[in-house]
Amino acid sequence: MLVSLALMLLLGFGLSGVFKHFNLPGLIGMILAGIILGPYMFDMISPSLLEVSTELRQIALIVILLRAGLSLDIQDLIKIGRPAFLMSFLPAVFEIGMVIIIAPMILNITLLDAAILGSVLAAVSPAVVVPRMLHLIHEGYGYKHRIPQIVMAGASLDDIFVIILFTSFVSLRQGQAVDLSLFLTLPVSILTGIGFGFFVGWVFVILFKRIHMRDTIKVLLILSVSFLLLGLEHSISSFIPYSALLSVISIGLSILYFYPKLANRITSKFSKIWVASEVFLFILVGAVVNLTSLQSYAWLIALVLVLGLVSRLIGVQMCLIKSNLTPKERLFTGVAYLPKATVQAAIGSIPLSLGFSSGNIILAAAVLAILISAPLGAYGIDTLTTKLLVKDR
Repeated sequence: MLVSLALMLLLGFGLSGVFKHFNLPGLIGMILAGIILGPYMFDMISPSLLEVSTELRQIALIVILLRAGLSLDIQDLIKIGRPAFLMSFLPAVFEIGMVIIIAPMILNITLLDAAILGSVLAAVSPAVVVPRMLHLIHEGYGYKHRIPQIVMAGASLDDIFVIILFTSFVSLRQGQAVDLSLFLTLPVSILTGIGFGFFVGWVFVILFKRIHMRDTIKVLLILSVSFLLLGLEHSISSFIPYSALLSVISIGLSILYFYPKLANRITSKFSKIWVASEVFLFILVGAVVNLTSLQSYAWLIALVLVLGLVSRLIGVQMCLIKSNLTPKERLFTGVAYLPKATVQAAIGSIPLSLGFSSGNIILAAAVLAILISAPLGAYGIDTLTTKLLVKDR
């Protein structure tokens, strides 16, 4: 495992540096490193490491969600309320709807399989989007109209909505009745996740004000509780609908609200942790990419993917109707909502494992979505920031 870790870090940082040298997002190099080292190419990542890859990706996701919470001012969220709320589901609905319409014609799959495919493709990637939005907040771009906050808030809820749809479509495909209570539990899980996370953050603030300890220990305690919340999500959800990811974000929100001085200090420490977390996240995403699954369907799937992304862009613009954003800011927000990575890596192989006839196509589409949209979205955000947004802080 030590050799695998060394190779992942060396090749990951190396290729990331190469791509950054050519003004391309470093994550492309990290994903490429994962593909090269992964089991479908040179197979140089230890099997024991691959067995815990899901948990390692979750750790990286927790780090970035905590960073997001520590940077999202509650007053900002209140000001941008309607657009952020619509962004949490409307772009995904537009994308899934387009895939349902065109995939049966282009890929010759059933309507229900097209719905499953759409739900796999529709989730935006906080792991790609959030770090870039945090950078914009730090640099002061889009501050007046809260562009980074709109994108971060919507992206955090988008995944929950899409995964519920995916679960429902898979149940239908297996001949089971769709549990409509899943949709009824969505608002409850949002409220309980936010409420419990805010409470935990408040408890942390009281603890840290009364007991002196180093900021490093505070960060480790916050991370430990966040891991615990995510690990216990299934057990908690059996009693009451609950979203652990929203709780993690809300812990950061709560600390920023009650103790902004501490939030500003520990944010820098989470930024340093993210340097290592980012490498493992995208390398392990790349490691699950099986390029051979693309051989038969690549161009047709790419067509479906592109049309779906265009529909997502339209959905984003619908969310921003009557907002005070300029046309350039609206275009940037749409581009920022394109990247996909972590959810596709997590659920893309499930239909194939369940024996669905279209499982290979869905897996190939998940792979292609990562390879196309993550670099495209990241590159778009990085290059269009100075062209479309105003540095107004």
